Amino acid sequence: MTTARWLFVAAACLCVQLASAGEKTLVLLDDHSIAYTHSIFFNSLRDRGFDLEFATADHSSLTLTKYGEYLYKHLVIFSPSVTEFGGKLNTKAILKFVDDGGNVLVAANPSIDEVLRKLATECGIEFDETKTSVIDHVNYDTADGGQHTRVVVDPENIIKSVPIAGKSLSAPLLYSGVGLVIDPANPLATSIVHASESAYSYYLDEKITVYPHAVGKKTGLVAAVQARNSARIVFTGSIDMFSDKFLTSGVQSAKPGSKKFEKSGNEEFVRSLSAWTFHQSGVLRYSNVSHHIVGQTQPPPFYTIEDDVIFSLDIEEKVNGVWQPFAGKDVQLEFHRIDPFVRLPLVPVNGKFSLRFILPDVYGVFRFQVDYKSLGYTYLYSATQVPVRPKTHVQYERFIVSAFPYYAGAFSMMVGVVLFASVYLFHTEPAAKSKVE
Repeated sequence: MTTARWLFVAAACLCVQLASAGEKTLVLLDDHSIAYTHSIFFNSLRDRGFDLEFATADHSSLTLTKYGEYLYKHLVIFSPSVTEFGGKLNTKAILKFVDDGGNVLVAANPSIDEVLRKLATECGIEFDETKTSVIDHVNYDTADGGQHTRVVVDPENIIKSVPIAGKSLSAPLLYSGVGLVIDPANPLATSIVHASESAYSYYLDEKITVYPHAVGKKTGLVAAVQARNSARIVFTGSIDMFSDKFLTSGVQSAKPGSKKFEKSGNEEFVRSLSAWTFHQSGVLRYSNVSHHIVGQTQPPPFYTIEDDVIFSLDIEEKVNGVWQPFAGKDVQLEFHRIDPFVRLPLVPVNGKFSLRFILPDVYGVFRFQVDYKSLGYTYLYSATQVPVRPKTHVQYERFIVSAFPYYAGAFSMMVGVVLFASVYLFHTEPAAKSKVE
């Protein structure tokens, strides 16, 4: 009895330990001092339930998998100057990690080496050359050292998406780092923060002899790629943006008439950005898909053309790690065969999206399809296949209004035949006169 009791206690402790374990996150650093200079950001991740494991990016034992299973759910790369990843980690392994649903946050600086540039290029994002910096001779911080690389980013230059960047920031951002450019041919890449019109990216100590890699608002500061499996990878050219110094520093643009802020908006922004990157916000899920004929509760084995049907499903959104009813108003239902025959908006009521509509006068194999793609949210796809058959002869009206011309034609033909027959049968020609008469 005692042994069984101890086994029960051990099992209960194990369950509690597993339940309390956070999401394993590997953090790669140039050196361990970054863990102290960026402690506010890392502590905020811990407070939100992430279990951080720190390692240098060139450590010989690095690996993301063991016995075919992933050891981590997320990856943070704060090692801009790494020349080659250690162990079994490389660009191919990181991309495979993303393809299998992992999320990655990458921060660089002007000393960025080829390995991170290659990773970004594979995702349709191109960092500027090594030793280049984003320079803004108008919107730089008053605490800048004279090179105008401590750039003040107006909140208007941040993407208008609550899941990604939160609500409007109360203060501008501080940014110091390398610029990036998004490949316009990549539909999955999104610009999150861009520079102002007066900014450009170039070498600090060289005279400008060629057109800069990025100029004006095309100079990207933070960009993201959400893969088709909804995994997310975020790139930024400023590791300093996450530092304790930038998170706690005051900010004032050198632009005449600019307001002074006691604290930058960096802490608020990086918290929202990391929550979105690691799937704590902007995540959707659906459940309770239902469809049936009006007046019934269960789906029939098949539908008939022009049936009056109801479709519904529940959609939830993860907000700060908590599932809540989704309040979007742009979710659409498609009744789809080869092409959609019906496309109508679903009506939300406390997270339940429903629609009542008449099936088209076309039979075949159809799908109730919800394919929702909205900026800042994971992709939502639901498809339920149903057969639709034509009406049987007893389901049609006895007389169809649209067939009245044919009815009239048939009856007029019948009347014409009767008249013709009557004339033909009962009409006699007058007798012909003889020659003698």
